Amino acid sequence: MSSVLVKICGLTNLDDSLDAIEAGADYLGFNFYPDSPRFIQPEAAAKIFEEIPSNISKVGVFVNEDVASVVDFALQIGLDVLQFHGDESPEQLNPLGRPWYKAVRLKDESSLIEIPRFDCDWIMVDAHSEKAYGGTGLTANWDLVHEAEKFGKKIILAGGLNPENVAVAVATVNPYMVDVASGVESAPGRKDRLKVQMFVQRAKMTPLRVKK
Repeated sequence: MSSVLVKICGLTNLDDSLDAIEAGADYLGFNFYPDSPRFIQPEAAAKIFEEIPSNISKVGVFVNEDVASVVDFALQIGLDVLQFHGDESPEQLNPLGRPWYKAVRLKDESSLIEIPRFDCDWIMVDAHSEKAYGGTGLTANWDLVHEAEKFGKKIILAGGLNPENVAVAVATVNPYMVDVASGVESAPGRKDRLKVQMFVQRAKMTPLRVKK
């Protein structure tokens, strides 16, 4: 029986990162968007990376940055995957020579139009907000998520997930990965160890349906 992958995002310190690893997270997310309440300075991230196992994949979150500079930064700091959560275009991202994926904030069916133009294996589907690029705690439209699946992408489900609803989310959406930030926090950028443990456990205990 396969289980969903889990990414704990918006990590800002070593203790929370180690707790996420111990809980069984597959990916750790670090937000380099300065306007985010979960922003982490590159120097602080680099120190964390020195202390965590090298086999744990580290995802960097970026919003409307110069793409070439992001790639240089990823190589310098040791990021494994790049998450672009802003208004980046397929023309900007498709030529990248590093593992990456695009986050799409689902507002309505028009939000789906751009998905097939992004030449990446994964697509993150997040809730739409006029006020922020993710991390809002708003729940994504799960019906639209099913529409996004039709483009042959592996779906990373984000937006409003928490220990109480993640099992239902996995059973309903059948995603490749679930992503959580605010839903396992005691305060913005500070994770609650018990919530992280419960989230990972409940996500991974929910069986995925075999795709036909």
